[in-house]
Amino acid sequence: MTTTSRARPVLSMTGVSKRFGAVQALKDVDFHVSAGEVVALVGDNGAGKSTLVKAIAGVYLPDEGSVLFDGQEVSIHSPAEAQRLGIATVFQDLALCDNLDVVGNLFLGSEWIHGRVLDEVGMEKESWRLFKELSAKIPSVRVPVASLSGGQRQTVAIARSLLGQPKVVMLDEPTAALGVAQTAEVLNLVERLRENGLAVILISHNMSDVMAVADRIDVLRLGRNNGEFLVRETTTQEIIAAITGATNNVVTARAARREAKENA
Repeated sequence: MTTTSRARPVLSMTGVSKRFGAVQALKDVDFHVSAGEVVALVGDNGAGKSTLVKAIAGVYLPDEGSVLFDGQEVSIHSPAEAQRLGIATVFQDLALCDNLDVVGNLFLGSEWIHGRVLDEVGMEKESWRLFKELSAKIPSVRVPVASLSGGQRQTVAIARSLLGQPKVVMLDEPTAALGVAQTAEVLNLVERLRENGLAVILISHNMSDVMAVADRIDVLRLGRNNGEFLVRETTTQEIIAAITGATNNVVTARAARREAKENA
């Protein structure tokens, strides 16, 4: 079922297109996300997800289309400009330094200075405040990141993204390669971000994760919009059909056989 968010979007993109030589990566794509909302961006490989995310993050400048942030038209020319606007991105590789402790990773490149020395006490207090805000469990902010679990490392990366007090947080495959317990931790963090009033964009191939935490799902196929769905009013089968561009696939066929057997 197609729907639109009732609240004014924090980020809104209309008619966005991007071409790389002969390859049309995005064509007339519309996308929006509001405060306190989790929007999942899904699609097969080559659907245009990465290009759209990089356009939002300031890595790519769209060839066509308009971008509104807080109701004002903007042109995002660089990742630094995206951060200044209030857009934070946690990429899949996390970009953490294993040899540094949690505090060192959180403030890397934006260290607090007191006088002529690092404000270690202030940064440590702020680190604990962030983790408390996220209801996250970290053994200590002074342990090397290398000693943390995958879920805890993802927590550190998400906490770091909040230092600039963003309004939009993009999470690129945050549960990839995580176990069941660690995945649950990360999904709890996503829900906490929503509860704190942030607009969250979740990029994921895991339909279970998407259905568990997203409010709305936007499907891209071959660089174009191919459906917008409210999670509470849709099914995994409908989403997969939109992703593949076909209503007859393995998942939908299995569901149809099950339904026929139950009705027999």
